[in-house]
Order: sequence, then C-alpha cells, then structure tokens
Amino acid sequence: MYKRVLIKVSGEVFGGKGNGLDYEAISEVARQIHEAYELITEIGVVVGGGNIIRGVDSEKYGVLRTTADYMGMLATVINSLALQSVLEEKFHIPTRVQSAIQVSSVAESFIRRRAIRHLEKGRIVIFAGGTGNPYFSTDTAAALRAIEINADIMVKATKVDGVYDKDPKKFKDAVKYEEIRYSEVIEKKLRVMDTTAITLCMENNLPVLVLNIFEEGNIKNAVLGKKVGTLIRA
Repeated sequence: MYKRVLIKVSGEVFGGKGNGLDYEAISEVARQIHEAYELITEIGVVVGGGNIIRGVDSEKYGVLRTTADYMGMLATVINSLALQSVLEEKFHIPTRVQSAIQVSSVAESFIRRRAIRHLEKGRIVIFAGGTGNPYFSTDTAAALRAIEINADIMVKATKVDGVYDKDPKKFKDAVKYEEIRYSEVIEKKLRVMDTTAITLCMENNLPVLVLNIFEEGNIKNAVLGKKVGTLIRA
C-alpha cells in the first residue's frame, strides 16, 4: 500500500460528456478519492483545465500562447475549488488548495513545506495553477509536485483504462500495456503525457500508474498496490 500518492485528474474528466463543469463527474472523482483517503493515505491532487480551455486550441483564434496558458492555469483553479467544495461538503474531508499563481482570496500560494505539513495532518492538498509558468502542461506540474512532496507514486486518472500502442478509440486492434518503461513511452511516442513530464518522472524514478477513474474502485485498488491500468516505471 502506498503511503503518499499524487493523483493527476484530467480536466476532461471534470467535463463529463461535454465541456464546462459536470458536477456528477466531479462527485464521482471525489467519491473515489474519499475511498483512497479512508485507507489513511496522504493524498495530493493536480487537476487539469481542459474542460474549460485548452491553450493550444486558443492559438488558432489569435490568442497568444502565453495568454492562453495563463487562462488554462486559471481554469485549473476553478476545477480545484469545485473539487475542494465537494470533498469538504459531501465527504467531510479537510482540504487545502495551493496555487502556483497568486489567487489569495480563494487559495494559498504553493509552499512545499506547508503542503507536506498539510498532508501529515490528514488534509488533502489540491495543487492548482499548473507550474505557474506558460508552456508547461498540468502533467508536468503533477510530476513536479509529486516529486516535491516525495510521493510514492503518481496516479494519472483519465477516461482511458491504461496505455495502448495506439488510440483505442480509433483502432479496435489497439493493444494495452500492463507495464511499460519510461524510455519506451518516449521512443514509441505514446501520448500518455508530454515528454517533459515523462522525462521528469524518469530522472527522479517516480512510477506512474495510468487508469480509468470511472471504473469502480480503481483509485482505491491503485493505492492498495493492486494491478489496475498501466504502470510506467524503470
């Protein structure tokens, strides 16, 4: 069983079957996190913002990449606050939102020592605002925060049940990997995470578990060390 876990939740998960905020989907994410939390596991969460805005898409319409990326960071703050509220109000779990960009009215600024102290006190820490810098994805932010808080593993929770050799939505013969090395992910150009995030995990020997968060008990089973999804490691 893992003692400290960083869960990266894709923004598209928060959008449910569309865009914006799907509160049923958010409640399901919160419920699964609650199941893992009850195992007395210290949990950090990084949430994407793709359900609200994608920086790369905005460029097509004349929005500067740097501006679009900052808009994306603000979107992650919105998602983080939604998740925080559901975790606290519905599941009665103490939480803190720490942001890499200053939004002092609604979140603390990210301070590594304070984040670790919150985890030790049994609070779930939701890291918002990405890395605080443009040109970096929330996957990279998740890898960075996982390393900073000394997480045992990073769980990438998506709508797909693992890593495949090609897109399973487009190809019926796509093959799922039970386990794969960091180097293979990079060499085969598997679009699990961006190269910066994978390289960061590889250099710091941080294992990554990719799973479908909407499959019953997946987060709990991941924390227990059971076989789910695809494990990426050295």
